[in-house]
Amino acid sequence: MKFIKNLFYLLLSISILTSCGSSENEDNMDPTTLPSTDDNDDDDTTSGDGDGSATTVIPDVYKKIYGATDMYIDGDMIVIEMEGIPDHNSPYYENTSWASERYEAYNSQDFRKNPNVIASVDRTVRMPLNPEEASNHQETQLGTMGIALNGVAFYNQYAGPNNQALTDEIFSFDQYNGHPQNVGVYHYHLEPTYLTSQDTVGRDGLLGFLLDGFPVYGPMENGSAVSNNDLDDYHGHSHVTSDYPDGIYHYHITSEDPYINGNGYYGTPGTSTE
Repeated sequence: MKFIKNLFYLLLSISILTSCGSSENEDNMDPTTLPSTDDNDDDDTTSGDGDGSATTVIPDVYKKIYGATDMYIDGDMIVIEMEGIPDHNSPYYENTSWASERYEAYNSQDFRKNPNVIASVDRTVRMPLNPEEASNHQETQLGTMGIALNGVAFYNQYAGPNNQALTDEIFSFDQYNGHPQNVGVYHYHLEPTYLTSQDTVGRDGLLGFLLDGFPVYGPMENGSAVSNNDLDDYHGHSHVTSDYPDGIYHYHITSEDPYINGNGYYGTPGTSTE
């Protein structure tokens, strides 16, 4: 009986010591060594390196769009929001209750002011962040086909449905080659001379982007005027630019029809909503 009693106390002591040791180990455990229970290993602040990782880092070239009110990355698209109003004066600011101080007469004898006035537009543009040549080239549509650095829309070479030429409409362009359509959306069909006259832009500089994400440059290159003969059917070509040291396809504005874009987008266009 005495042997059994001693054995009982021995087993009880071992049990108590084991329990205390386990508790002490848990209290002193470094929580950084615990296995993670978060299955989401995505880091949405990393730059894409071609390995499928997402990026939220906006390339510097898009920061030249100073007319943007907001800009962010959404998957493989860059999203740019703007009000779409020119930052220069115009006769089309006349009688606007919110920006009449920007009114500036245009006294060219050929100018025929249309009845519209400039209106603020909440525009959201989505463009491919890494544009590529499309297998099927879509025609440019009436309305916004791209954006200039000041947030103003680029329109194509047509005045209306059924490919109406700009023959008469061109006389309603103000001193900076823009005008508003019937609901007040101000836009350029031709060279935006307000931008190309700026020292920071110039006639050979970046002027904006079309909806397919490819950049639009001015009417000069390497000190010479660009002609339609220098460009392909989509009004562009590929080589190194100051903004793209590795080279990129880009459009050029010329003094001849189609002015900004030819027979469609080189890449796959995103969207413009107002």
